[in-house]
Amino acid sequence: MIGTLIVGLIAGTLGKLIMPGKDPGGWIITIILGIAGAFVGGWLGALAGIGDGKGAIESIVTATIGAVVLLFLYRVIKKKKG
Repeated sequence: MIGTLIVGLIAGTLGKLIMPGKDPGGWIITIILGIAGAFVGGWLGALAGIGDGKGAIESIVTATIGAVVLLFLYRVIKKKKG
């Protein structure tokens, strides 16, 4: 669990670097999305047979992909509401 949080922090930071721009919540929301992305990316990676949690690089990559997807969806939803 703590490992997932750490990977999520890294993934959130990488997600922000991959998708720069002004987000309504700033870095805090991006980091939270990174943590959520770690869970989502890990789940999707397990379904695809990758990112089984045994390799740090695999875990960070799948979590970062999850974070980027969640950040993109967050921006789309905020744009439609705002």
